[in-house]
Amino acid sequence: MPPDSSRPEPPRPGGGHSRTLLRVAGRRAAADGVVSLTLEHPDGRRLPDWAPGAHIDLILPGGMTRQYSLCGDRWDAYTYRVAVLREPGGRGGSAYIHDELRQGDLVAVGGPRNNFPLTPSERYLFIAGGIGITPLLPMVHQAELLGADWKLLYGGRTRDSMAFADQLRVHGDRVTLVPQDESGLPDLPSWLDEPRPRTKVYACGPGPLLEAVEARCAHWPPGLLRTERFVPKVESAPVRDEAFEVRLARHGASVTVTPGVSVLEAVRAAGVNVLSSCEEGTCGTCETGVLEGRPDQRDSILDDDERGAGDCMFICVSRSCGPKLVLDL
Repeated sequence: MPPDSSRPEPPRPGGGHSRTLLRVAGRRAAADGVVSLTLEHPDGRRLPDWAPGAHIDLILPGGMTRQYSLCGDRWDAYTYRVAVLREPGGRGGSAYIHDELRQGDLVAVGGPRNNFPLTPSERYLFIAGGIGITPLLPMVHQAELLGADWKLLYGGRTRDSMAFADQLRVHGDRVTLVPQDESGLPDLPSWLDEPRPRTKVYACGPGPLLEAVEARCAHWPPGLLRTERFVPKVESAPVRDEAFEVRLARHGASVTVTPGVSVLEAVRAAGVNVLSSCEEGTCGTCETGVLEGRPDQRDSILDDDERGAGDCMFICVSRSCGPKLVLDL
């Protein structure tokens, strides 16, 4: 079906961001308030490969860009699948996808990128809350293919609101579904009592769930827990409330970043184009190497080890701990 000419035309690929126009090949309800989209190239071309944990950008009319985890079959080289939760208090992206985007329409897509990769382990514990199930579905499939031991704890408001629960039934007692209206909140203490040998934990979902998981794992050795957030963490005040200098090593220029101005904004004002998308520290597009200085990491992506290394930062939100940073720009 051709796109309805009465709909707003999708943004054209262009600028510095790598974008491709894809067609909505399929659309179905995945749960109450959740729509699943299957995307394909209009010419039937192969799509870029991806790995569990990856996401894509959907670039929507009006300049809206939203990130959604790929939740389909990574071995299908010709389609992507994403699932979108309608967010009544959102900024309009999910409402457009639910109400306007139809099968046959074209949508500009950026990526894929991966800030939440599945790393090798003998055992995995996956913890999902609501739409946070989406990046974990391919991880479950990958763990099965590799013969790893795994379990999934999946909580949601109601059973009908839990997307892809039917798809997970084939895994039997490896999957524990916890609809809140039937069973209350997931029993994290029984699942996260102590670190388990050769076991990694991957969690995705709303902020309160992830904060509870992080609190349970706070005393664990580093590297065992990895989380992904769809909305940024609430950060405390920046380490430095004064202006600082950023030197751009490859451009040979320096810029001053004043309070209330992001490094991204300051760099762009100096005429240096840096790709960005969410501009809230969740998508990873603006990742930049740090050559000198100590960044004040304020993103919702890096784990503790990566923050400690201090060799990269997301310049849409992160700042400097000292008077000077040297960036690989």
